[in-house]
Amino acid sequence: MPLPDAAAAIVRDLEDLLGEDCVLAAPADIEKYLVESRGLYRGAAVAVVRPRDTRGVADAVAYCARNRIAVVAQGGNTGLVGGGVPNGGIVVSLERLNGVLDLDAADGTITVQAGVTLQRVQQAAEEAGCLFPLSLAAEGSCTIGGNVATNAGGTAVLRYGNVRALVLGLEVVLADGRVLDMLTRLRKDNAGYDLNHLFIGSEGTLGIVTAVVLKLFPRPKDVATAFVGASRLHRIFAMFERIRGEFADSLVAFELVPRNGLELVLRHMPACVRPLSGEHAWYALVELASPSARSALGARLEEALAQAIEDGEIADAVLAASESQRNALWALRENLTEAQRCDGPSIKHDISLPLSSLMTFIDEATAVCEAEGVRVCVFGHLGDGNLHFNILPPPGADPDGFLATTARFNRIVHDRVGANRGSIAAEHGVGMLKVDELLRYKDGLAIDVMRAVKQALDPQGILNPGKVLKRPA
Repeated sequence: MPLPDAAAAIVRDLEDLLGEDCVLAAPADIEKYLVESRGLYRGAAVAVVRPRDTRGVADAVAYCARNRIAVVAQGGNTGLVGGGVPNGGIVVSLERLNGVLDLDAADGTITVQAGVTLQRVQQAAEEAGCLFPLSLAAEGSCTIGGNVATNAGGTAVLRYGNVRALVLGLEVVLADGRVLDMLTRLRKDNAGYDLNHLFIGSEGTLGIVTAVVLKLFPRPKDVATAFVGASRLHRIFAMFERIRGEFADSLVAFELVPRNGLELVLRHMPACVRPLSGEHAWYALVELASPSARSALGARLEEALAQAIEDGEIADAVLAASESQRNALWALRENLTEAQRCDGPSIKHDISLPLSSLMTFIDEATAVCEAEGVRVCVFGHLGDGNLHFNILPPPGADPDGFLATTARFNRIVHDRVGANRGSIAAEHGVGMLKVDELLRYKDGLAIDVMRAVKQALDPQGILNPGKVLKRPA
């Protein structure tokens, strides 16, 4: 952090450059920009700037480059790994860049500024008779710029892919303040390197995304949603193979929920109700969708569920008969993270593995962790291999003492992920939380290449320092 006199001079310069209404410096005004959503990290900043447009972002970044001031871009500040927490310098908030610039239903694209919320993009697509399929629990407050910066996943990756698969073009402010305009709507473009992919998932360490061209899809006219229960994990996997084989591209989501996770939701979320009679060790939420109103997905899924029960794969199932019932089933999955938070601290792992390794990993890692006296709650996007392997303290444990064991449980979980050629950062990114873990598990040559890219695009290291990559000693 600059000395007080220098900090005051920076604020005055930014006010002259952008306008006084675009700069916040009072502690009370910038407090909410300094803390990440889970409260694990609190940073510091000289000021928060809120430019009105891309030119304002570029001017602010160019000023910081000339003066070697750190810059952290921030959208909805809903990240879970500390990626948007400032480490001194300036926060560039994109909250005012919140316009829908273009929507072309015939072309199947929507162009938006980075500060537009995910929910607004979904609504704009729906009003045009289209679908933007990215769906996250934080969709009412997270922004498209943040989704791009973290390569967000969500519940529909199985059918539509993560953000990387949904982006056609970007506008990016580089570390020296120049604006890279790649706002193309082309589906095919092999004219040189695909630079979009450098910035998607880079967590603001290579450039600041200010606008995005996104793909739209036909809006589903037929949706079928079911919640199933089974006594053993391998039976849930057998059910997945059945559904995937029969419904192929109609399969949008296959979400895994454990019994202790469902019980947490029912305990802490009064509006949620038990979906099946009796209790089961494992559950899955299944959703199919088709743009054809004649696909008869509900009847076909009901038949598949009946056959799975007859074959002993699952013990019980319920099929949503209305949109309200569908929403109630999804609430059981979407409230799981919040229910865990209500229950106390947890050690979270956002991991992905090959589908062929998932079941063995869950069984083995759970057994090793529970032998240490903790509880394991593993849930997530089974269909695309992304699990949230969360460790809960034993009843009555001291919260601080439990969290002090994080490194030990990281070794237990992440070592097994690495042994299966999985990833320790599936959809939430690296941020500050996993910056040391990345060095431990990422191939050394890959780290060298990443550092070379960082050096080429941000030679002064001013963009989101301390995130994703540590500077070499």
